This record gives sequence, structure tokens and C-alpha cells, in this order.
Amino acid sequence: MKKIIALVLVAVLAFAFIGCAKTADTGEDALKIGVILVGDENEGYTYAHIEGIKGAMANLGITDDQVIWKYSIPEDETCYDTAVDLAEQGCSIIFSNSYSHQSYMVQAAEEYPDVVFCPATGDTAAVCGLDNVINFFPYTYESRYVSGVVAGMKLKELMDAGTVTDPYIGYVGAYPYAEVVSGYTAFFLGIKSIVEDAHMDVIYTNSWFDMTKEAEAANTLMSKGCVIIGQHADSTGAPSAVQAKLDAGEVHYSIGYNVDMLSVAPTAALTSAQNNWSVLYTDILTAFINGEDMKADYSGGYNEDAVMISALGESCAEGTAEKVEEVIAGLKDGSLHVFDTATFTVGGETLTSSTFDFSTMNADYTAVQYEGPTEECIFDGYFHESEFRSAPYFALRIDGITELS
Repeated sequence: MKKIIALVLVAVLAFAFIGCAKTADTGEDALKIGVILVGDENEGYTYAHIEGIKGAMANLGITDDQVIWKYSIPEDETCYDTAVDLAEQGCSIIFSNSYSHQSYMVQAAEEYPDVVFCPATGDTAAVCGLDNVINFFPYTYESRYVSGVVAGMKLKELMDAGTVTDPYIGYVGAYPYAEVVSGYTAFFLGIKSIVEDAHMDVIYTNSWFDMTKEAEAANTLMSKGCVIIGQHADSTGAPSAVQAKLDAGEVHYSIGYNVDMLSVAPTAALTSAQNNWSVLYTDILTAFINGEDMKADYSGGYNEDAVMISALGESCAEGTAEKVEEVIAGLKDGSLHVFDTATFTVGGETLTSSTFDFSTMNADYTAVQYEGPTEECIFDGYFHESEFRSAPYFALRIDGITELS
């Protein structure tokens, strides 16, 4: 789309969306949005994005005929072809929801400078030199921490009753990426805020979505004695496996991700860490529609209602709801920081410094593709996660957590 058309479009829509609650212009020049999804509504992570986009549509008066959905798009050249197709169909802003879509989205952005490309969970927008690439990711580590508090409350209840003597936790992770490491560390620190001597093992499935592998990993962890199983994987495999063990008389409970797991684990599921993607989709689309300067990264946490946990399950410990409210209040007012350096050690030492190089690598990780700054991430007594970019970069391996694979 030519630049002059895009500018006219923005001007028209800025008027139409005053107050972000008016009905969108559905005429010939109406906003058209492209959406590239790695899965469909049957996969928890993608379902959360679908709900987020629909929430933004409702907030902004965007109608169904203004959105072109592309489901189950693999993380290869198909993504580039899909992005080009959406641009050619007149989409002026295009979203994708998988990290591995990012390089193909950037490739398309180079060729269509008047279209804005928004790869979720990406890390190159601020360093790739293109002002039409945007990354976004909520402060998932905050809801991970809160879900860890829920797990810690249950663990303490079991230990106080003498039902459990070893505060041993398991975690099913997809890949050993910073996104996963940041999340499981936050989860563990939430548990440790309640049960100081807790320890945790992590098993990676090397897949974002594989019900069989996730169930197998959960079963392996439970066979080793893990009482509570957390997850950063997108299926219901782990919670279903935990429910089966609980039904068989063993003491195990589950903390899920993306969606409420009570439908598959009605008595085993305690809660799930969740993202309210509609907040970031609404923020990005509002800025785009109003013709504002777009940020390279969009993020937010409990203060922006961009993260949450699902409804507490019936098996949660007494007092959990009140404790959750207290912790969320601390996150909101800044009196509590998830990665407070006083709460963890690395190699037996309390950290006072941790730098991170925000350069990004090429697709096969053999060379730097985009040069970025190196920043000190620990100051004021805590690691400042997701402040220099939206995607997580906390990749420290803290004491008390063991990666089994």
C-alpha cells in the first residue's frame, strides 16, 4: 500500500475511533488487519491470542470483516508468504503470534515499508532498524510469580499436615529459552516466598505444543516425587496427567498456563498463569489508528491488567485468595519485585550485577544479525525484567532449580 494512502487511512480512522469506543469506518478505506497464528482455537496459547484480538476488536469497534485470520501457519517460509499475501490484500497492520514467525515478518516488513508488522514475543524490533516492526509481550513473569504463591500455599498446607515432607516441585518447559527460564524462575520464587526450602526440577519437551511429551514429562517428574507440576507448554497434557495421578490416590497438583485447566483437571488444577493479550492488542491498534508514533516494544503487567491468574481451584489452600490479593497489591505499588536479588543466589552468591547483550542472532544462531546495546539489568536491588525490551531476557540459572533435560 502506498504511503499516501496509509496516511489518509490513519486520518480517517483517527476521527472514527475517538474515545476508542466508536464504530469503525467499514467503507472502502476501512482499517484491515491481518492475523497470522501458529495454531488455532484448540491450542491454548493461540486461543489466548484469538481472545485477545477479539477483545481489542470489541474495545475499538472493529468488525469481523476487517480482520483476515490465518490459522496453523508454520514457522517457515509459509509465514513470509502469508504476510505478503495479507499485505497484498490491503492489510495495513499484520500480527503474528509465534517467536519463530519473527524473521519472516521482518523480511516482509523490509519489502512493505508502509505496512506495520507486529510479531508477538519477538526481540528484534528495537535493533533491526525498521520503524514498521513492533514487538509485544506482557509481564508474564508477574503472573508466574503469583501462580507460584498459589502453589506455595498448597505446598505449605500439605507439609503442615504431614502429607508431604519434601517440598519438591516439577516443571514442564518447552525450550531452554529466556522466555521459559524467566517464567519458571518467577514461579519458583513465588513458591519460595511461602516455602523457603522448596526445590524444583525442569524437563524440556523441545516443543511448544505436544500433549504426549508434556504428559510424559509430568509423569516422569511425579514419579520422582514432585508434588506440584507447573508448565510453560501449551497443551493440557500435563494437567491431565496430574489429574489422573490424583484420581489414583497420589498427592499431586497442577499449575497451568494460558487457559483455565479446571475443565481437564477439576480437582488437581490450582490455577493458571495467564496473559490478557487484549490489552496489548488494544494499545497497539489505538496508537496505529490515531497516527501516533509507534513504540518498538509494547508490554504491561498487573498495573495495566495485561496479566492475571485463572480462577482458583477447589483444592487451593485456605487463605490463598487473600494472599494472592496481597501479592498483587505489592506488585502494583512496587513494594514487591519478582527478581529481588535478596531472594535468590547463583552459585551460592547474591548477584549485584548482570549485564545482557541485546544484539540478536541470525536464524541458525551462527552470527549476530542485529547489533544491540549491552545493559546492566540489576540495579535498585532487583533484576529489571522486560524493561529494556518486552520479550523476557532473564536467563540466569538460580540455585534450587535443576534442568533435567
